[in-house]
Amino acid sequence: MAGKVVVVGSFNVDHVWRCAELPAPGATLAGDYLSGPGGKGFNQAVAAARAGAATSFVCALGDDAGGALARSLAAGDAIDLHAMPSDAPTGTAGIFVDAAGRNSIVIGAGANARLDPASVESRAPLFRDAAVVLAQLETPYDTVVAALRAGRACGATTLLNPAPAPALDAAARDALLGLADVLTPNETEFAGLANASGAAIGAEAVAGMDDAALHALCRGLLPGGTVVVTLGAAGAFVSHRDEDRHGDTRNCYRLPAERVAAIDTTGAGDAFNGALAAAIAGSGAAFADMARFAGRYAALSTERHGAAASMPSREQVEARFTPD
Repeated sequence: MAGKVVVVGSFNVDHVWRCAELPAPGATLAGDYLSGPGGKGFNQAVAAARAGAATSFVCALGDDAGGALARSLAAGDAIDLHAMPSDAPTGTAGIFVDAAGRNSIVIGAGANARLDPASVESRAPLFRDAAVVLAQLETPYDTVVAALRAGRACGATTLLNPAPAPALDAAARDALLGLADVLTPNETEFAGLANASGAAIGAEAVAGMDDAALHALCRGLLPGGTVVVTLGAAGAFVSHRDEDRHGDTRNCYRLPAERVAAIDTTGAGDAFNGALAAAIAGSGAAFADMARFAGRYAALSTERHGAAASMPSREQVEARFTPD
């Protein structure tokens, strides 16, 4: 039987403007506007649920229209919602998407900043039957640590998506990474973490690195776990420790990106993380197969506008891509 995914994180109401190019400082552009649900935590919870996992979501919501929207949408996707009430407004995001599908995002944390460790610790029973606990960094650091500790205490796989890129001192960074069984940075987040650990590499150089050199950096970053570096159009790089390859024959390898007609990459990283969590919770397959499914799930999400709204179902992914 498939296990449960517990996601601890943010919910935002996204305000999205589609325009020909991303605005430069001082520029005023014309664009098309739409609004919808988002927030890394909620995006990932929706992805996990639509990818087939029983999913619980722990968050903080304001007493406003945004909070009501979150509750309604969670019910629609059969997500078990555990929302801490807050006197702060529900989180918001301003998103610009250009004609190539690239985006720039500004977050107004609101209630997300009020999600505290006690909100996680008071829900200990929720974690007891979790197969995967997934967290990101749009909520306070101490809350993320509490979530990953709760997952570890219950024997769940802890999955940390270090996004947005963290600004942490060495002790805080090491404590956080030490609680992750699987780490899923993109190129920018990976370069930031690696450079903070003493490397010297630009985000634009990560995808082109030699596999052995990239594997060595991953091992230095997370010696006890698996690192999946998502590389956009270049696919993904997976690095395991030799002692635990999760069914794979190699300790490191690349997975190519699927060919899709991308129109909006907003939420693609969240799609990958939610789908990977669902695959880990329910598959028993080799890690490469689970990461390949997550890559396909994320790729298909880019053919739709929006964040949470762009997440496909497992059936849609399986119908689109030929199984290996």
